[in-house]
Amino acid sequence: MTFSKGINASAATLTKLRTGDSKCEFSGMCVTCLDGCPGLCEIGKSSVRSKEVLYPQPFGKTTSASQKDYPVDYSHFNIMGTAVGAIGIEADSDKAIFPAVSLETEVGSVNKISLDLPIVVAAMGSTNVAADNWDHLAAGAAISGIGIAIGENVCAMDPHVEIKNGRVVHSPNLEKRVKDFQRWYNGKGFIAVQANVEDTTLGVQEYALEKLGVDVVEIKWGQGAKDIGGEVKLNTLERALQLKSRGYIVLPNPEDPKVQAAYKEGAFTEFERHSRVGMVSQEGFMARVEALRNAGAKHVMLKTGAYRPADLARAVKFASDAKIDLLTVDGAGGGTGMSPWRMMNEWGVPTVYIQALLVKYLDKLAAKGAFIPPVAIAGGFTLEDHMYKGLAMGAPYIKAIGMARSPLTAAMVGKTVGEAIKSGKVPPEYKKYGANLEQVFVAANELKNKLGSDFNNLPAGAIGVYSYCERLAQGLRQFMCGARKFALQYITRDDLVALTKEAAEITGIRYVMDADAEEVEQILS
Repeated sequence: MTFSKGINASAATLTKLRTGDSKCEFSGMCVTCLDGCPGLCEIGKSSVRSKEVLYPQPFGKTTSASQKDYPVDYSHFNIMGTAVGAIGIEADSDKAIFPAVSLETEVGSVNKISLDLPIVVAAMGSTNVAADNWDHLAAGAAISGIGIAIGENVCAMDPHVEIKNGRVVHSPNLEKRVKDFQRWYNGKGFIAVQANVEDTTLGVQEYALEKLGVDVVEIKWGQGAKDIGGEVKLNTLERALQLKSRGYIVLPNPEDPKVQAAYKEGAFTEFERHSRVGMVSQEGFMARVEALRNAGAKHVMLKTGAYRPADLARAVKFASDAKIDLLTVDGAGGGTGMSPWRMMNEWGVPTVYIQALLVKYLDKLAAKGAFIPPVAIAGGFTLEDHMYKGLAMGAPYIKAIGMARSPLTAAMVGKTVGEAIKSGKVPPEYKKYGANLEQVFVAANELKNKLGSDFNNLPAGAIGVYSYCERLAQGLRQFMCGARKFALQYITRDDLVALTKEAAEITGIRYVMDADAEEVEQILS
């Protein structure tokens, strides 16, 4: 077993080792460090570019995920099928077919929100890679009938935001983000507005509720990729001063005359903007939930990151007491557009482990008759087998799977291919399918029939998101049909087996050689 020790070079930071695979396993350094090397590794590059090398590169243009090989992950579990019966449909071979599987789900404590697919696109905040692709992603989520959250810092990062008496009164960027979803909303799914410390101070969620027609908000405790606030890079002094004045931590201090002089002389080209960490208390949390509901929120959600087990217990208990509409738990190992690279690999509770703890804590509350909020699990989920395993391991509590990097990838690729087609430069990989959108995107005709003339206004990346969701839907239906589970509520923990005893011990999922032991004995007797 390897834990990916000594990461001192990665495509994420545009670094490499001079000696290739010949390295010291613990430090990650080349076995022989040569005097005269220009510094290709993280250590060497840090000696020249310093703090820049903390972050994945090129910053704002990529999304990145952990490279660490955790001792137990979802590949250490397999999905069980059966040759017997059907649950949720008549046990008839002509009826129990995979297209008949229902993937509809709902979240919400009192007022329910229906989703066509059990997917929530985790919050996309102010980083450039999210902003540059938001219209494609939001439209794709809307036409797919899934949930999506607008992430932190969007208002304060808006160059044209209007702030009066310390509160947001108008933000063209946030308004556009909301409308990019609402324009294509089909009655299923939702758009939520998230808030961190600075957003809460500025009244971002109240503005969204009162002025933008939003009725879903999400309180943010953190994410699985980092345990600090968000970061972005600023490439002008004016922008750095603006955001410093709005209450952000900006490094180096743009108000310092010596820093200003160094910037103007070209000593550095970018400032860093950082958010603050939150300070959670039960009283403060309950008061915030009440305030949001009083401000018009029909649904209040909570997103928590890969913090220590006691913090997960707090999230579960507070969400139960406040009757939260969706609790999203994000495990380490997922991804982000802007987290420090080493932090992304080396901090927090990985997704399998945090989900195992989550189930234990929810079981404890359920045994006491407490309210159990709908739950989404996030942290590295990308394809249909991951989805099934996440739903099954957390059954009956998990109502949706949180994703971020993969839907964004679908949006970016859809955008890139769509724009190439429109310019008459079909990428070689796709030329064999044809020369127009309807020929290259296999789901385009289906969308055209659904949307009519509106299809012509659909961002190309949205076709990519919809196509990706359709692939996930069919793949998940096939797994569920094989397990003879014809709706999501029938998925159970015994749909999985653990392939190692360690995986079984951590999660309580039965070891493969012990699965069905009682039934086997009964059959053979």
